[in-house]
Amino acid sequence: MSTAFADSPGGRRIGRSIGALLAGFAVAIVLSIGTDAGLHAAGLFPPLGQPMSNGLLLLATTYRTLYGIVSGYVIARLAPHHAMQHALAGGLVGLLVAIIGAVATWNRGLGPHWYPLALIALAVPPAWIGGKLHEIEQARKHNAQRADGVDAEGQLR
Repeated sequence: MSTAFADSPGGRRIGRSIGALLAGFAVAIVLSIGTDAGLHAAGLFPPLGQPMSNGLLLLATTYRTLYGIVSGYVIARLAPHHAMQHALAGGLVGLLVAIIGAVATWNRGLGPHWYPLALIALAVPPAWIGGKLHEIEQARKHNAQRADGVDAEGQLR
């Protein structure tokens, strides 16, 4: 592959887009696995491979949803352009992963079927919320700059 493309503005933007997505995925994965491991170590979750109760699965669904919001925000914040589209792309990747996970574990007796279905249903909305939080933050920053007499490039008017 030629380095001319990678050094071009378009190549850098693609690289930054991929980096934003990977950073968001890393945040969600590290937070989820870390929380799972902590709850297993504390004895709140059963040993790996054992079925979990509805209450524990609801807890896992809740924190995974919150981590999905954080992930969507990180992706949008790091995206070089079109922040919401990047956040939603991350949500679509999460949707694909949730579908693959549901298919792979459906008849393994690891718990009720509502859990993988909930992960599928909740893959994209948290990404949208994370992207929306970034948009709100950007709008507030823009409005504060305008009130201070600063243009979009940070120059005094």
